[in-house]
Amino acid sequence: MSHKKLWLILSVLFLLEGTLLPWLVPAAWQSKVQVDPHFVLVIVLFIGLYINRHTALVYGLVFGMLHDFIYHSPMLGPVSFGMGLAGYLAGMLQGRIYSSIVISMVVIGLGNLFYDTAIYGLFRLFRVTHTNLEWVFLHQMLPSMLINLLFALAIYVPVRKLFESLPAKQAEEME
Repeated sequence: MSHKKLWLILSVLFLLEGTLLPWLVPAAWQSKVQVDPHFVLVIVLFIGLYINRHTALVYGLVFGMLHDFIYHSPMLGPVSFGMGLAGYLAGMLQGRIYSSIVISMVVIGLGNLFYDTAIYGLFRLFRVTHTNLEWVFLHQMLPSMLINLLFALAIYVPVRKLFESLPAKQAEEME
């Protein structure tokens, strides 16, 4: 798998996050919870787990900044910071723990929670939002984490086979 394929996959998921997926959330849920699919983040976390942390950092920073620009973030940088750092932290676990589906889902769940908490913390720090953390956690973070974990579970086997089939030389070139 080359850079081009990975860029293409992430670009398609990035476009789907903002265009098609908001329509798939049932109308009854929209008044009670806010579901934000972060499918690019899931792939960035997989990149950190199965390729390396530096590649995950770069993809997280690039697609996070793109998200800041395109999806009208009130500040430039929080999404980029959160996505890049989450991918980097997931990559720090590569080779240190046994990789199984349970461990991967725990890392992706915690990475997603870290990402949402970092963005909330930065928005709260700079007084962009005044919403209570408890409400945000129950009505935004948990539903989003559930959707992202279901997506990660659905693509786990193909993504793992794809990333593990990379020769060591090609994985080093992706840095």
